[in-house]
Amino acid sequence: MVLVTYLALSSFKLHSSSVTLRLIILADLVYVLVVTAAVSQRIFSIISARRAKSAGSRLHSRLSAVFAFVALLPTVLVAIFATITLNIGLEGWFSERVRDVVGASLSAAEAYEAEQRNDLISDLQLMSNFLNQQSQGGNRILDADLVQLLGQVQPLVQRGLKEAYVIDGAGVIEARGDRSYLFGYEQPSVESITESHKTPMLFQDWSNNEFRALMPLEAYIDRYLYISRTVDGQILGLLDDTKETVAVYNQMESERGRVLFELALLYLGFAVIVIMSAIWIGLVFAERLAQPVGRLAGAVQRVASGDLEVRVREETGDDEIAMLGRVFNRMTRQVKKQRDDLIDAHEQTESRRRLFDSVLSGVTAGVLGLNRRGEVEVVNSAAARLLNLDLADASGQALDDLVPEFTHLFRQVELKPNVAQQQEVNLKRAGTAEVLLVRIASRVNADNMLEGYVVTFDDVTDLVSAQRMAAWGDVARRIAHEIKNPLTPIQLSAERVRRKFSPMLGDQATELSEYTDVIIRQTNDLRRIVDEFSKFARMPEPELKKCDLTQLVKDAILLQKTAMEETTFELVGVKDPIFGRFDETMIMQALTNLVKNAGEATESYTRTHPGEHYIPEIRVLVEHADGTTRIRIQDNGIGLPEHHRSRLFEPYVTHRESGTGLGLSIVKKIVEEHGGTLELFDAPAFGRAKHVGAEACITLPNTSIEQATSKIVAAT
Repeated sequence: MVLVTYLALSSFKLHSSSVTLRLIILADLVYVLVVTAAVSQRIFSIISARRAKSAGSRLHSRLSAVFAFVALLPTVLVAIFATITLNIGLEGWFSERVRDVVGASLSAAEAYEAEQRNDLISDLQLMSNFLNQQSQGGNRILDADLVQLLGQVQPLVQRGLKEAYVIDGAGVIEARGDRSYLFGYEQPSVESITESHKTPMLFQDWSNNEFRALMPLEAYIDRYLYISRTVDGQILGLLDDTKETVAVYNQMESERGRVLFELALLYLGFAVIVIMSAIWIGLVFAERLAQPVGRLAGAVQRVASGDLEVRVREETGDDEIAMLGRVFNRMTRQVKKQRDDLIDAHEQTESRRRLFDSVLSGVTAGVLGLNRRGEVEVVNSAAARLLNLDLADASGQALDDLVPEFTHLFRQVELKPNVAQQQEVNLKRAGTAEVLLVRIASRVNADNMLEGYVVTFDDVTDLVSAQRMAAWGDVARRIAHEIKNPLTPIQLSAERVRRKFSPMLGDQATELSEYTDVIIRQTNDLRRIVDEFSKFARMPEPELKKCDLTQLVKDAILLQKTAMEETTFELVGVKDPIFGRFDETMIMQALTNLVKNAGEATESYTRTHPGEHYIPEIRVLVEHADGTTRIRIQDNGIGLPEHHRSRLFEPYVTHRESGTGLGLSIVKKIVEEHGGTLELFDAPAFGRAKHVGAEACITLPNTSIEQATSKIVAAT
């Protein structure tokens, strides 16, 4: 086929028949079909293996594609290069320079003709406008006058204008300009004169080297302006010859494309033969190469699914394929051993992790695990509860952002990593103040390198408060014992002095009476303080009996309402009786104390905010659910202090100037003696107040409502 193709190309002529060439192309096509059938059989087997997902099918197809591409790329490039070189060879006949010369000749002739036409039309319109304007001036223009007018306007258009006539509709000359002779007059046809009403008429006369133009004069009846212009008839005659030459050239150009296509088709057929042959050889070679690799790929898939017992057949020889099989078998044995070791280690680690999690979740102290950058990695449930944290959001945050109260202690540990730091930290979360005993220690690895920190803390609020309460109780008992004994003799002695010496002093008896009154009054005050000490130090055992808790709340409100006329009281909650076993006197004392404290808080707000439109309000909410009654006493007064809230229940701790600091301590003891709890919170703004007040919440268990309950709002 190569020899036949070469002979055909060497004897091929541009103007000869291409039947031989077409026969050769047909023979190439038959040969391509034969090779394509062989290649298709191979490709079909590859596709079948690929659909069956057999091992090595992808590698086989990729190798085949690579071989096909390697054969396709240079062959196609050679075919394209041959076509381009053939096209360059034909450029000698159909070069751009030749086309440019032919095109330039045609363009020059057409441009000359267009220039003469445009100039003649311009002169015709100029003369016509001049003649029409002369008639529209109101003067009657005769044919004899047209001669004079033509003589005036013709010098204005001296651009090669040869003759100028004014004719009638039959073509008869009515007036003519200078140098416009009768023997040079070419009479236009009546049809041309009639057609000139639509558009100016142009007449070509190459034999006389003239261009003539005709158009009607609108200002005259049956008069037409008829002028002529001298042109180069030889140049305009060449225009027709140039057009014929261009037509012949274009026909030859079209034949060039067909010839080029046939030759390109021949090159393409030859390229397809080479490509298909290379693909067939590549498919055979790829199949031999892919078989051992396919077996190895199948074994790898089984290993990926967890079968580490698989082994591949080791090929003989020392090439890379045989070595790959041996290395793979050795690798699977090692991986199986390592996997077994990892499973054992994972089981031990998981067991330790479960033990660690159970220990952390079981301890009551809060635990935070930090990395070396101070970011939280481990949080137990006790830490989340004490710090009011969300376990999901806490992980990954810096300790400075999560608990800024621990920052100072953490900085000390950073400066001295080998020394653990411990101190009490006051913490406020969700309106509740707590005292935490915090300890921070560094965590190092076996190489004494810092890995992170461990923060442990516990709520010692109740412990600290209990210690202080116990200490104050002991102090109160000693002070009450030492002070109470001499109070009565002092008071009796002062009264005897006043009775015995008043008659003797005469006018000075009044002074003596004042002095003794001061002694007696101060003695009574000391006795009251001692009584409070006694109550705090040794609270009497409550006498439990069934009583109505709702009625006690109403009585406490009524008692304070009488003393605080400017304060608005509101009772919200259960109106039915709530019964329980309480000491009526002690519970009444606790409620009265709390309501009184609320009233004093509103008075303090009035004193500290003079001139403000403020209405003191106290709201008492009674809630009962699941055998437990909660009494919430809220006010819109000055509120709770920002710091040391947990110490408000301690003796002699108060933020009021006139307070003794024993009221809340006694109330807390009373509530705890009845198995309940007393808590202090920030009260939400209610009524007409826009600031935060205080709330005291008493929770008493083992209560019941004997009638149906309903939520109401009752103003007392």
